[in-house]
Amino acid sequence: MDTLIIKELESTSALLAAFPIMKQLRTHLDETTYLELVKEAKEKDSYRILALQDGNEIISVIGFKPMITLYYGRFVWVCDLVTDQNRSSGGSGQKLLDYVHDWAKENSYTSVALSSGLQREDAHRFYEEKMEYDRVSYVFRKVLD
Repeated sequence: MDTLIIKELESTSALLAAFPIMKQLRTHLDETTYLELVKEAKEKDSYRILALQDGNEIISVIGFKPMITLYYGRFVWVCDLVTDQNRSSGGSGQKLLDYVHDWAKENSYTSVALSSGLQREDAHRFYEEKMEYDRVSYVFRKVLD
């Protein structure tokens, strides 16, 4: 029997339970900042965060939000996707991305997009080869003083 379930994380305790996994991707965040940012993004930016659980153990987390731009039109942006480093390559990322793809279709969004750090070559292979994403651009960033 499959014990994997996807749950949306809404309560503070549920969000905190996901922090050790998210910290593996967002290493610069402490628990307080993470919680503040997630709550603000949920309130102001329609951000949603879900966990793939094996029983009560969170093994993978995805954060996404619907967006509208002139370039992509109506689309879903995947902000965060991380699987516990001890459980990678087990299909968790695919399950969560498939969930987001289905959510996007059900809510009339035409595509799903994400960015991935230049150094994350294994992730790039996963997105392109397994998930059939196209590499369409570079993302540029300027930190303001």
